[in-house]
Amino acid sequence: MSPMQKTARNALRNAQAGQELAEASAAVITRRLGIMGEAMADPLRADHAELSRMGAEKVEAMTASAGAAFAGAMDLGQRAGRMAAREGAEAAHCMARLARADTPFAFAAAQTDWAMGAWSRAMRDGWAFYGAALKAQGQALAPVHAKATANARRLKR
Repeated sequence: MSPMQKTARNALRNAQAGQELAEASAAVITRRLGIMGEAMADPLRADHAELSRMGAEKVEAMTASAGAAFAGAMDLGQRAGRMAAREGAEAAHCMARLARADTPFAFAAAQTDWAMGAWSRAMRDGWAFYGAALKAQGQALAPVHAKATANARRLKR
């Protein structure tokens, strides 16, 4: 599978998870609003277990999501730093070749080599960075998705 195909597959997977999360959230919110209404009407017969779950589970899922988002952001930052350092070294190498060029042809060849390499690296790095960002997105979404879809299944009964 090519990097572009893998990236497209991961983008689709994240979009599907987002759709599932939206649908599960709507179902859970609808059911829980009913539970809260019932609790207001008759506090002694309220579903206290479900009412107590509402806050704690959100904190748990969002904490896990925030941790995953932080880890993903750190990875993306490190990748960007490595790319920038490599490009700085490539530019310095090109400048050294330009300084040593003893003919207009050698000067043009150094520029062309750098430009062609830069475009190639930019495409490769762009796809790799996009793929890493999608991975980070999926990992950040996963804890909230898991909790919401589990709640939707449980509350459907």
